[in-house]
Amino acid sequence: MSDVRGIRGLFVGVRYLGRGVWWVARRPRQWVFGMVPALIVLVFYAAALVWLAGRADELAVWVTPFADSWEEQWRTVARVIAGVAILVAGGLVAVLTFTAATLLVGEPFYERISERVEESCGGAPEEPDVPWTVKIGRAVRDSLILGAVAVAFAVTFFALGFVPVLGQFVVPVVAAVVSGWFLAGELTSVALERRGLVRRERFALMRRERPVVVGFGAATFVTFLIPLGAVLVMPGAVAGGTLLARERLAPGEPEEPGEPAEDRPVTKGDVSAQGEH
Repeated sequence: MSDVRGIRGLFVGVRYLGRGVWWVARRPRQWVFGMVPALIVLVFYAAALVWLAGRADELAVWVTPFADSWEEQWRTVARVIAGVAILVAGGLVAVLTFTAATLLVGEPFYERISERVEESCGGAPEEPDVPWTVKIGRAVRDSLILGAVAVAFAVTFFALGFVPVLGQFVVPVVAAVVSGWFLAGELTSVALERRGLVRRERFALMRRERPVVVGFGAATFVTFLIPLGAVLVMPGAVAGGTLLARERLAPGEPEEPGEPAEDRPVTKGDVSAQGEH
């Protein structure tokens, strides 16, 4: 039964991303508004990844000195795998830190989108009286912590990428799950920080809804791998993260009567209420 609930929770999480994208799709101005900071950050990340790709061969030779004495065919195979692993690790770090960097750069943009999502669902809670310097300090600190975690996982997955079968089939799945977890943590942070919750408290709440959180985050991770997907989906991901935080994670907020949040379809009343915003 628990396995079934876990699988069901994964699909519920995926639906939160779909609901967020649908929310911004009905509000083109909000969508364009939310793409601006993502596009700015993307330019810098794209330049970094192009630089990495141009030096992948050199880096592959540098990380495989043990293959210098091998036969040429095996040395080539080892360095091709190393080059691919370097690019995958770089992409993983980029995807993991892209959300944090974009939220940091575009905080006013995404804060406004998140507020509008909550208003369309009945109202946003009043923000705690925290000085802006403290808020920025927390955001920078959380981004640095996430960056350090991303690098640690990227190095681990890079090393595991050399293991036959495991590196080609299991590692990508695990990478998507792990990356999705941290992406969800970033995307729900806007709504949860509005409720006065710090990073440790936010992740404690996420663990209670682990399948749903992983489903939402992994779906977001996959869309971010599509060219320009991170820019196009970012506003919807913030909206979906707000819905997830509001309905599944935020403590003390009563559910609407009737069906559970993940099973309740969008009604005409909901659409009308959303259209007012």
